[in-house]
Amino acid sequence: MKTFGGKVLFLDRDDINTDEIIPAKYLTEITKDALKPYLLEDLRLEGFDSKRDIEGKSVIVTRANFGCGSSREHAPWALEVNGINVVIAENFARIFRQNMYNCGMFAIELPKEKIDYLFDTYKDKDTTIEIDVDNDKIIISSEGKCEEIDFTIGEFDKALIKEGGWVGYADKHY
Repeated sequence: MKTFGGKVLFLDRDDINTDEIIPAKYLTEITKDALKPYLLEDLRLEGFDSKRDIEGKSVIVTRANFGCGSSREHAPWALEVNGINVVIAENFARIFRQNMYNCGMFAIELPKEKIDYLFDTYKDKDTTIEIDVDNDKIIISSEGKCEEIDFTIGEFDKALIKEGGWVGYADKHY
């Protein structure tokens, strides 16, 4: 099983939609790698520059309703090909959330109070998050501080994560 986590990209906005994650004009690309340079290029967020801020990040912490809009699987693919394997938000669009798990990636939902705490405490700091898959813990490290936050996911979604997504799960169980 791969590890989940790394440096954090904070996106302080609700309702980041799939067109902002990967613009529709790139959906004709035939490989995941072809999507890589276009991740979040249409996201308008003060101080954010997709060409500068994504590289080296593996975790996104954001607000509510991440992945709303169309049901395209290209949105998680664009995250994955850029090395992002965890998104933490107050909630997700249902289909986007399941597409993340189907691709073997984490879509972790936390209450608004915990999301607010993460932004208030860590947004402007060099922050790393690691996911303890077996114990359902988010381990946050920044400037000498380390703490854990519990999270909950369903057992089937956890099985998908452990098998690398739906294809790995199906290969093992069918």
